[in-house]
Amino acid sequence: MKKANRKTTESMLPEYDFASMQGRVRGKYANRYRSGTNLALLDPEIAKAFPTDADVNRALRAFLTIRAALGPANKPRHRAITKATHR
Repeated sequence: MKKANRKTTESMLPEYDFASMQGRVRGKYANRYRSGTNLALLDPEIAKAFPTDADVNRALRAFLTIRAALGPANKPRHRAITKATHR
């Protein structure tokens, strides 16, 4: 069964008079959006271990320090087998 075709109009209906609306501010939250708020959803057991954002940040900074001390993440940790070493 086909749906009836609806004709589209080029103009807004008169009841949509946005000029009469008061208190609108263009870009009211633009600066907050640009500041770059990042959110992460934590699993319940992780949220229990790190109840505040300061705790999460402290743990992530510690992780970054350890990772930097270990070297690049994409560096292989095992010795590559080559023809010279595989005899």
